[in-house]
Amino acid sequence: MLELYPQIKLTHITLALLSGSLFLLRGGAGLLGMRWPYHMAVKLASYTIDTALLTVAMLLLSILPSAYFANGWLVAKLGCIVIYIAFGFLALGRSRGLRTRALCYAAAIATYGMIYSIARYHHPLGIFQ
Repeated sequence: MLELYPQIKLTHITLALLSGSLFLLRGGAGLLGMRWPYHMAVKLASYTIDTALLTVAMLLLSILPSAYFANGWLVAKLGCIVIYIAFGFLALGRSRGLRTRALCYAAAIATYGMIYSIARYHHPLGIFQ
């Protein structure tokens, strides 16, 4: 399985960028009052991308050497992912006020940036190390 690591990692990165880009588009369009971000086909595309991303992430976890867990960057990344999902859920909720959704949208984007930073630098503080 280790011989497939570069392809699996590239797939993970591609899916992560697709997921983030789709959220960026959906959240921005939702704040502008557009209806397409809430269409079932768009939601299903998002669910499909995120499910594939989670699957590939679990595959990467299964083949990584234990040294990757030594400094806690994966734990920090997973914690940020939970926060990102919560903010994203609140940002895309149509029943909340515009200001609340906008603040949650901005917080989700900032959290996504932190996730990227942690993954890029392999350090729990990411760019702030």
